[in-house]
Amino acid sequence: MKPALSLRRGSGILAHITSLPSPYGIGDLGFSSYAFLEFLARAGQGHWQFLPTGPGNSLFDNSPYMSTSAFAGSPLLISPDLLFEEQLIQEISLTNTPAFSEYKVEFSKVEAFKGQLLQEAFSNFSLKSQPFINFKKNTPWLADYTLFMALKEEFPDQGWFDWPVDIATRQPKAMKALRTKHQARIEYYAFEQFEFFRQWGLLHNKAKKENIKLIGDIPIYVGWDSVDVWANQEIFTLDPQSHRPTHVAGVPPDYFSATGQRWGNPLYRWQTTDQQIQKKLTDWWIKRFRAVLQMVDTTRVDHFRGFESYWSIPEAEETAIQGEWLKGPGKLFFDKITTALGDLDIIAEDLGLVTPEVLDLRRSLGLPGMKVLLFAFDDNEDNHYLPHNYTSQNYVVYTGTHDNDTIVGWYLSDDLSPGQRQRVKKIANQTNDNPSTIHQDLIYLAMASIGRLTIFPLQDILGFGNDCRMNSPGTSNGNWVWRCAPRFLTDAVSSWLHEQTALFGRCPTSGIDPAT
Repeated sequence: MKPALSLRRGSGILAHITSLPSPYGIGDLGFSSYAFLEFLARAGQGHWQFLPTGPGNSLFDNSPYMSTSAFAGSPLLISPDLLFEEQLIQEISLTNTPAFSEYKVEFSKVEAFKGQLLQEAFSNFSLKSQPFINFKKNTPWLADYTLFMALKEEFPDQGWFDWPVDIATRQPKAMKALRTKHQARIEYYAFEQFEFFRQWGLLHNKAKKENIKLIGDIPIYVGWDSVDVWANQEIFTLDPQSHRPTHVAGVPPDYFSATGQRWGNPLYRWQTTDQQIQKKLTDWWIKRFRAVLQMVDTTRVDHFRGFESYWSIPEAEETAIQGEWLKGPGKLFFDKITTALGDLDIIAEDLGLVTPEVLDLRRSLGLPGMKVLLFAFDDNEDNHYLPHNYTSQNYVVYTGTHDNDTIVGWYLSDDLSPGQRQRVKKIANQTNDNPSTIHQDLIYLAMASIGRLTIFPLQDILGFGNDCRMNSPGTSNGNWVWRCAPRFLTDAVSSWLHEQTALFGRCPTSGIDPAT
């Protein structure tokens, strides 16, 4: 497999689209993303990484990792401005915008506002337009998704597993009748997806013009209450009678949680000896990789270690402590994917409890792994996250991820002793005791490393504290809501970042080609 990110040293920013400044309560695919691309270009960055972009689920704190679909796009990311440019909504619909918070996404408020705009746009949209007809014809996952969403309206506050049996089990007669009954709403949800992907295409073209590569994110698991599980029940660990998982996903106790993380997603049936089910499972993943890599230039594969071995937790367990490691599909799986799709430009998230077998799998595939600086300072001189211990360029170096404290929050927390703080400063070649520069110190340290690509959360670029953290694993409230106010994306910030990026040969127009 051809290594991802194989051309040049580079740098980028991790900022979820929802976190971008906009007057509509949430970042979107229109002018807020365009402005951020321009900021990235001014800052000498060549990559923009974001979290999964699927439809959220309020039952799961609107986590992008618990979407209702692995293929669909979130309607909350559709730009009102671009709807207006298409003459699908009136100007007054934009001037009557509610007062939204600058600092967090108020999801219920945004959903109500965007829902009205999209209904208005749909009423002015021609269902007979050829691009729309072509989209429906050439989008194989759309029929199941649109029906699933229509049924979510018919059975509010119910998971698909609690629907009438003939619907939960997708009996052909019931499915045919439902498609007729809900034809109008099916068309509406098809319009939402058509508009999402139309706007996404414009954004991707804008990124190419700015010489910015987009880095997406594939969660290894999907939500139980998702169209993916409903439409493909045979490939998941479900009880055939109750449709509930027999075993669920997570990880054992680790850096993030003393009781582990019980994610609750149903597991894939990697252990089955049924060749037909194995083929369906592989085919589903091929479609998934194809869909994501049509949207982005590179994608991060979340919890890559699960493809080598995965933690299986009995569904009745309340925590992730009791579970067992089971073998994943391994290299053979990726060989099948590359046979179908060609070389995959992906980043392997090889964090957590990583074994030699996981590292061997990643290396055998030639995939870049991840190094996180916040994991580097535990008083172990051989810590492999310390930049001076890197033995390969084939890494993406992060200060932190969406699951970490911010640099400033981490540095000021009780997780570090005074001695460890001093060691952090010494390794970064800084002697002052001013914590206000610690984010710049670690960014400098990452930039100077041999890692092929550096990615910094926007919160770390701006030196924000833990009140701006994106997610705290093991908690279920108050996550995923952080937003950046426009006044923080200043010329001074972009100028400083450009200077650092150029200094270490990471700008898109400069740098060292690792192949030479």
